[in-house]
Amino acid sequence: MANMITPEIQSLVETELRKGASNSRIANLLGLPYNEAVEMIEEIKESFRPEVGDEILFSFRGEKMRGVIEKLLTNSAVVLIKWNESSEKMHDLVEEKTIVNFKDIEEYVTNSNEPTNEVSEQT
Repeated sequence: MANMITPEIQSLVETELRKGASNSRIANLLGLPYNEAVEMIEEIKESFRPEVGDEILFSFRGEKMRGVIEKLLTNSAVVLIKWNESSEKMHDLVEEKTIVNFKDIEEYVTNSNEPTNEVSEQT
């Protein structure tokens, strides 16, 4: 199945999953039978799910934030905020740790100078 997953399909499925789309909707968008689409969706889910310890860039109320994932939940993660690399406007609104929905993750960061695996949004 992996050889059928193009970068365009990967991006579309990731975007729709982050929006909370159902498997049937994604299958319809891909123009595939439901069972075939579910196999592809499951494979893609495994490839982009964040892990504990990942450093991420995300948005909260339109402000750019940075933090490290401490715990994974179903569709979100507990993130320890890196205040020296996050919006100062959020100091009064956000605790030291916050819940970040996977759909709000914009980038995974390997170190402070090297962003990777940028999340692209399609409309």
